[in-house]
Amino acid sequence: MHLKKYITLGCAALLMLQSCQTDLDLQPKDKLTVPTTFSNYDNIKAYAWQFYDVFPAYAESVPNLEFNADLFMNANPNGESFWLWQRITIPANTTDYQTPYFNIRAVNIMLDNIGNASISDTDKDHWKSVGYFFRAVNYWNLVNKYGDVIWVDRSLNDNDIDILYGPRTPRAEVTQKMLEQLQWAEAHIKAAGDGANTVNVHVVRAFIARFGLMEGTWRKYHNLGDPAPYLRASADAAAKLITSFPTLTPNYDDEFNSETLAGVPGILLYKAYEMNQVTHVLASRGRNSAGRWDLTKAAADLYLMKDGQTRFTSPQFAGDKNPYTEFRNRDKRLYFTVPPPFKVKVTHPSQTYTQTGVAADREYIDLMAGISTDKQKTLPTLNWQGLVVQEEPHYVDNNLGQPFNVTYTGYRFYKFSNKILRVQNTDINDAPIFRMAEVLVNYAEAKYELGEFSQAIADQTINKLRARGGVAPLTLGSIVADPTRDPGVTPELWEIRRERAVELMGEGFRFDDLRRWKKMDYAVKRKLGRWIKKGSDVPANSPIPIEGGATEGYIAYEGIPPGPFPEYYYLYPLPSNQTALNPNLKQNTGWK
Repeated sequence: MHLKKYITLGCAALLMLQSCQTDLDLQPKDKLTVPTTFSNYDNIKAYAWQFYDVFPAYAESVPNLEFNADLFMNANPNGESFWLWQRITIPANTTDYQTPYFNIRAVNIMLDNIGNASISDTDKDHWKSVGYFFRAVNYWNLVNKYGDVIWVDRSLNDNDIDILYGPRTPRAEVTQKMLEQLQWAEAHIKAAGDGANTVNVHVVRAFIARFGLMEGTWRKYHNLGDPAPYLRASADAAAKLITSFPTLTPNYDDEFNSETLAGVPGILLYKAYEMNQVTHVLASRGRNSAGRWDLTKAAADLYLMKDGQTRFTSPQFAGDKNPYTEFRNRDKRLYFTVPPPFKVKVTHPSQTYTQTGVAADREYIDLMAGISTDKQKTLPTLNWQGLVVQEEPHYVDNNLGQPFNVTYTGYRFYKFSNKILRVQNTDINDAPIFRMAEVLVNYAEAKYELGEFSQAIADQTINKLRARGGVAPLTLGSIVADPTRDPGVTPELWEIRRERAVELMGEGFRFDDLRRWKKMDYAVKRKLGRWIKKGSDVPANSPIPIEGGATEGYIAYEGIPPGPFPEYYYLYPLPSNQTALNPNLKQNTGWK
């Protein structure tokens, strides 16, 4: 193959980002070029807006990722996770690999050119900091999935064969560069960023807290070297944020179902959605049959009772054989994540209803009226056309003529669902990208892993979140034994991880958490749903499957995944078109 042709193919398909020429230079003279794009502050700012697309916000890929862990089930036929059922094959190409490198290329172009801009040194340092931040975010997306990756810190040209066709850079080297540059960015970025809702010093710290915890614990539990520098960086960044932002918004649901997150306490960065400009369908998917995101029984059981005990130990728990008793006296975050049970009279299709006259049927209608608003989570639930749902739980195989808002497990996920736009299939509730609640659970875990967790830290973190959920505080000296606790995890760490799972439910963290803790065995189990009794809760001839083929018990649509979870599955396989083009790009161990 002619060398020029080989280089061109490599630039386009190997890294998918490092065009052998700068795209901006190829534009006609009346278009943007490198000299004009990076000539002044406002042009650089306009160029940098594209970097924010790295955050998925309310993309469906976020809750879809949860199917690969233990707390979510895909409520669709043949919806088993390919990761858990060991059906992953090496892809020919994937945006998981391609998109971060495209983004890194765009960042590198800016970093290569801001030195020539007619702006002050302080402004140059600011944009260098912004570039370091976004490059680190994209590199974390790569490192988290693939481990060792090719490090590129400048835009490449025809002569960069050693990089284009070089080996992967060791993970330890990449993450060290990321940490150093993030800390440089923390020290040099403008404290207020470039105005409201832009990357600023607090956002940089929030990412350091996230990245440092994840890399530190990955190193610890995968035996990859000293975790302390990353855990320390995480804890230090989080501590600064806790000082700067001591207050959370009192309503958990406000963080996900507000028309605007501007000025909401504890929100550090968010994606704004506006009618006729940028909208999403994630909330609507939670109100129809398209999303089919369900929590599992294991997820529901994580939510504590008001007294701070588990449902297995608390005298407040009245049993799970009835949805009304199962939801009583629980952490309020459960009510904002899974629709509480109710029943109303409705002649389908209708946007109106009447009460049944049975006190139990309206218990949670009244409860939600007291803790939510008519634009958020009041009951009864509605579909995307504003049609009233007759009852929850509302099963796929017993939908009462209403084939929407349905569930397999009986724990339908509606955390991002609201009634801001009752009859639209587009939604405008803003999406949090970095919020203090995540910083709090990051801080608690990092401090534990550093051997520095204490009652004072628990009060600063976990107990703030529990208080918002109406749950009694965690007292380290008197943790009630949880019979479901992994014996390899201390009671203190178990409660920290529980709080993380509950607070971040459905936000795309759990699969990566189990991977970094090396605890994917939690997900190699049958995903169960609610307890039901055929002939009582559903018709006697209902096709809803029950564990063991019984007529009464826990719903069990899926079988038991094969185990154990393969060691090599903890990292993703590199796409085959990349390894074919670059013989020095070795596939992750175990993938064939």
